[in-house]
Amino acid sequence: MEQTQNRSGLSFNAIWQRYGTMGILLLLLAILAILRPGSIFSTESIPQILTQSSVNILIALGEFFAILIAGIDLSVGAVTALSGMMTAKLMIAGLPPAAAVILGVLFGSFLGFINGSLVNATGLHPFIITLGTDAIFRGVTLITSNARSVFGFPASFTVGISSSVIGVPIPVIIALITAVVLGFFTVKTKAGRNIYALGGNQQAAWFSGINVKLHTLLVFIISGTCAGIAGVVLLGRVGAAEPGAASGFSTYAIAATIIGGTSFFGGKGKIFGVVMGGLIIGVINYGMNILTVSSSYQQIVMGVLIIISVFLDKLLATKK
Repeated sequence: MEQTQNRSGLSFNAIWQRYGTMGILLLLLAILAILRPGSIFSTESIPQILTQSSVNILIALGEFFAILIAGIDLSVGAVTALSGMMTAKLMIAGLPPAAAVILGVLFGSFLGFINGSLVNATGLHPFIITLGTDAIFRGVTLITSNARSVFGFPASFTVGISSSVIGVPIPVIIALITAVVLGFFTVKTKAGRNIYALGGNQQAAWFSGINVKLHTLLVFIISGTCAGIAGVVLLGRVGAAEPGAASGFSTYAIAATIIGGTSFFGGKGKIFGVVMGGLIIGVINYGMNILTVSSSYQQIVMGVLIIISVFLDKLLATKK
C-alpha cells in the first residue's frame, strides 16, 4: 500500500512538473476566450502577445540562472534600462546600429560581471548585492540621460526590430534563439551541469571540485547578457530609451521563472518552462489590458502568482 502511495505521489509530482505550466497557460487562454471571444486567437492579438512576451522571456532567461543557484538577481530591470540607454547613446554618437547593439549587449554582460564579482568578493547573498546595484544602475541611467528620454537614432534600427520574418516578429525570433542557445548550454555542457549541481548543494559541489566562485560569476554574466539583449529589443520596440524603462520587470522575470517550474530553492528548472512562464505573464498582461483592468491590479496578480508558485514548489518538495 505504501509503495502504491509513493508511486502515485511521485506520479502527481511528475505530472505537475511536466504539464503544470502548460495547464496554467491553456486555462488562462480559455478564460480570456470566454470573456473576450475573438480577442485572443486572432491574426493581430497572437503576434502582439508574443512580441510583448519576448522582453519578459529574455529577462526571465537570465533570472533563471540566478535562481537556479538558489540566488536571485533583482537588478535585471535596471540592467535592461541602462543597456538600452547605452545602445541609444552610442547610436546618437554616430556608431553604426549593429556595433551599438553589440556593445550594448556586452555592457549588460559587464553589469552582470559586476554583480557576480560583488557576490563573490563580499560573500553576501545575491539578494542584498543586486538590491543595491539595482538602485545604482537606475541612478546611472538617470544621470546619463539627464532624466529624459533619448531618441533620434537611425530609423533602420527600430524598423529592423519591429519587422517580421515569415510572419514571426523579430523580438520573438531573438527570444527563441536565446532560449535554444541557453537550453543547449544547460543540458549539453559541463558548465551548465555544474550550475545545476551548485544550486542543488553548494557545499557538495565544492567538495566535488566545482569552482563555486567561477560558476557564480558566470551565472550573473549570463543574467546581465540576457537583460542587455532585452534592453536592445525594448529600445527598438519603444523607439526611445526611457530612464524608467523596464520598471517592475524584475518582478515579471521572477514570476515567469517560478511559474515556469524553477525551484526557488535552487537546482531544479528548465529553459522551456521559463519560456512558458514568460508567455503566461504576457497573456496575463494582455488579458488584463483588454479587460481594462488597472495596472495596479496587475502588480497584485504578479505578487500572488509568485507566492502561490513558491508555496506549491515547497509543498511538492516536502511530499517527495
